[in-house]
Amino acid sequence: MLKCALMKERSIGMRELKSKLSECVREVKKGATIVVTDHGHRVARIIPETQTLEERLDALRNAGAVHWSGRRPETTMPDLPPRGQKSVADIVVENR
Repeated sequence: MLKCALMKERSIGMRELKSKLSECVREVKKGATIVVTDHGHRVARIIPETQTLEERLDALRNAGAVHWSGRRPETTMPDLPPRGQKSVADIVVENR
């Protein structure tokens, strides 16, 4: 069992995180923060979820950072016409 649950933040390497992911998620659920390192360099942070998506979106709307009418976005046509007769899907299939 990991004993670092009492600490607010701890570091863990990528390899160890892979093998102890469930334990780390349990720690984060309890309020801990885990810093993920790759060869000693900090690359990510796993933090507890404190707000729902809806709460975060409301905060962004209230701050004026985003604007959304609640309606589905309009579809737009590409600015440039496609070159040639092949679709992107056709080209991807050819390159496999």
